[in-house]
Amino acid sequence: MRRKIVLLPLDERPCNAEFPAALFGHGELEIVRPQSLGDKKKRADEKTIEAYLRRECADADGLVLSVDMLLYGGLVPSRIHHDTLEQLQRAADVIRDLKKENPALLVFAFQVIMRCPDYSSDDEEPEYYEICGEAIHRTGEIVHKGRLGLNGDGGMNGILPEIDPDYLNDYVGRRELNREMNAYMLRFLEEGSIDFMVIPQDDAARYGYAAMDQEAVRSRIIEKNLSDRILIYPGADEVGLTLIGRMINKLSGKKPKVYIKYLCEQAKTIIPLYEGNTLSGTIKYHLLAAGCCTTESYEQADMILVVTAPAGQMKEAVVQPCPLPEYRTERNYPEMLDFITDRMAEGKIVTIADNAYANGGDLELIRLLDHAGLLLAVDGYAGWNTSANTLGTAIAEGIDAYYSGRSSSHTAFLLQRYLEDAGYCSVVRQQVTQELEAEGEGLGYFDVREERGEAAHRVARGLAAFAGDYLSSIADDIIIEDVHMPWRRMFEVGFRARLRDAQ
Repeated sequence: MRRKIVLLPLDERPCNAEFPAALFGHGELEIVRPQSLGDKKKRADEKTIEAYLRRECADADGLVLSVDMLLYGGLVPSRIHHDTLEQLQRAADVIRDLKKENPALLVFAFQVIMRCPDYSSDDEEPEYYEICGEAIHRTGEIVHKGRLGLNGDGGMNGILPEIDPDYLNDYVGRRELNREMNAYMLRFLEEGSIDFMVIPQDDAARYGYAAMDQEAVRSRIIEKNLSDRILIYPGADEVGLTLIGRMINKLSGKKPKVYIKYLCEQAKTIIPLYEGNTLSGTIKYHLLAAGCCTTESYEQADMILVVTAPAGQMKEAVVQPCPLPEYRTERNYPEMLDFITDRMAEGKIVTIADNAYANGGDLELIRLLDHAGLLLAVDGYAGWNTSANTLGTAIAEGIDAYYSGRSSSHTAFLLQRYLEDAGYCSVVRQQVTQELEAEGEGLGYFDVREERGEAAHRVARGLAAFAGDYLSSIADDIIIEDVHMPWRRMFEVGFRARLRDAQ
């Protein structure tokens, strides 16, 4: 029976607006997406979004809903808006109408806790964050540690003169409003208008404004006895994939069992970059959110999740190869390859969460998979942005393989992950950025001017070269199309990839 799932994504970037349909939208599953969204700091039109939801949800089986898109018009607009509490609550109330109009509609929602970067940049924040963003972040750390009794004034008197009071008041006021809306959404869970919810922490840290907000929301969840229906954990851009995976499991009445294979046992206790929780705890949250469960026996598992994280502090992908023992001697790749090969021979689904580094895949792993002929034999691979983004994507790939096997769209998505996560993030992004900045034409990391301009052309050439160097076993059959820079900067890229003989 064909199922229809409506998606309201977090924003218009490919990872949010395109990945879910690219992976899951085949066979008996239809993933519906909005045709018009915003553009980075330009918010999506509220009336257009509401009309889309009312129209498409009327006959749908499920809705995966970004509350940030519904309320603020996107992720970045959620950090710079000037809406009132009353305006935001009115926007949220449409959720009740959707459930009333279609009582059978399964609603899975997610709402991000606003981040607080530890650097000064206004690329995705208010304009004043370019001036005092780092100081604002440090202020939050000091306040939080002070509340926990971990320091005295912690240097607050030395930091406050660095921040215009109007800027700090604007920032803290918006955080308070967004946190109030996090709490407001709990009543929709209580009354049944939302069936399940995730509150992901975007670019998390142990201490600071975001951690305090997370604790405040968590306390409200506990007070209302909603812990079985709402989860809080590190992540953001992968949650659309996660919740569609959960919806498929729910509609199918199944809970796939997952065995977690670490390259080194010490990786369980690390805290990945841009996150505030231990890796092992975060993985369990991601599996639970996706409607899966863990098993200690790979013999009993439906899926094997391979985790490549190091034994110590995680590094950025651009510094690889890392010669430190936590990368070189502690991670046992020969044993991993042997394990993967044996499990695949037994018919197990194998998906790889390549979180060895932040913001890019592990090039040593890619070479090993290529040499062993396993690139397209495994069922999933992801290695992009944060460890949480990687985990959610790899788990989603495993779920799709569990229900649908190796469709052509699944293979294309897997191929794109190698090209984007390892190719673009670990190699091509840095190369092209250096080329553009060296030429002195005003193009650079934060501004390439055009979606399909000079930067996109260079990226296309770089991806083709990467395929020849690192994906040699399949390079002759790879077709890369429509390379573009969605937000006209170098951080993310958009393109399509497929094998030559695929339909």
